[in-house]
Amino acid sequence: MPTLLKAALPSIPVVNQLPGVRKEQGADPSTLRFSRGGVIADRDHAAAYARVCGFPVKDTVPLTYPHLLAFPLHMEAMTSPQFPFPAIGSVHVENSITSHRPIVAGESLDVSVNVSSTRPHPKGTVVDFLAEVRSGSEVVWESTSTYLRRGRSNDDADKGLTFDTTPAGTTQWQLPADLGRRYGAVSGDRNPIHLYPVTAKALGFPRQIAHGMWSLARCVAALENRLPDAVTVEVGFKKPILLPGTVAFGHEARPDGGQVFALSSPKDGAPHLVGRAVRA
Repeated sequence: MPTLLKAALPSIPVVNQLPGVRKEQGADPSTLRFSRGGVIADRDHAAAYARVCGFPVKDTVPLTYPHLLAFPLHMEAMTSPQFPFPAIGSVHVENSITSHRPIVAGESLDVSVNVSSTRPHPKGTVVDFLAEVRSGSEVVWESTSTYLRRGRSNDDADKGLTFDTTPAGTTQWQLPADLGRRYGAVSGDRNPIHLYPVTAKALGFPRQIAHGMWSLARCVAALENRLPDAVTVEVGFKKPILLPGTVAFGHEARPDGGQVFALSSPKDGAPHLVGRAVRA
């Protein structure tokens, strides 16, 4: 709750000008760096995450699980006065994960997050959160999470990740209304847009939406036995998934042995997520 309040207060007029809440004008977020040492990849927590996201429970944690270890540091950065945007309203538009090897459940890890400078985007301004997970001196996992703050359009700005192929959905998944609450309980990401119709409507959505990182994890779980231990997965989040709802998953093998994949609407084929996985 304290973190949620810190995330929400900068979005409230008048309140957002109070000391301790007000964002520093012109601050460079690239000065932000946060770290956690001795973080345990907890076996029971990883198993609970696996069940929510569709992974088998194994002696190693799911490929996307370390994002949960970095997420508290994402929130520390977003709620800092030096971060230029309110956390509420910042849209996760891209994610890239590189796993250099599987992480064993129970392993002790050091986690750090750096923030990039802002840069223009066709729909506003984006900023990257770069996470790194080490086991001793070995980098075992890295990610880049890109967040968009909508604003003045800039048609000349870099559009970010592009994908040549959007595989047609061949398998449908029925998603329950409480999926956002279940994922929020295990991930710690309790953004109101994912929880209930009333909280989502207050922030401009017709009803609650699935977490982007859940949709990425569910796709990776469906492809897990086709991916190497050292792998890079990149995705673009396109259209929110309303809950309850139905999505269609599709994938195709690449000539290089990788995979391209997508989640789309069964009604019109509009993509919710498009991604690719290649050997790292």
